[in-house]
Amino acid sequence: MGEEARSKDAFFIRLAEITEAMIAAHGRDFATGALVLSAKFVAEGKPLIKRANGGDETVSAEKSG
Repeated sequence: MGEEARSKDAFFIRLAEITEAMIAAHGRDFATGALVLSAKFVAEGKPLIKRANGGDETVSAEKSG
């Protein structure tokens, strides 16, 4: 398996873990909605979160509008 395939597999594992945590905390409807909304933002090229001063610190979640 190449480096790109390993990287993609690692991201799918992280996504699965986050999804399972969302389901456990808030249910399947929330998890589905969050994933669909995230996919919509990615497809539209919108940022998913705001970053302070261009750094890695998360300031807040973007709102669709």
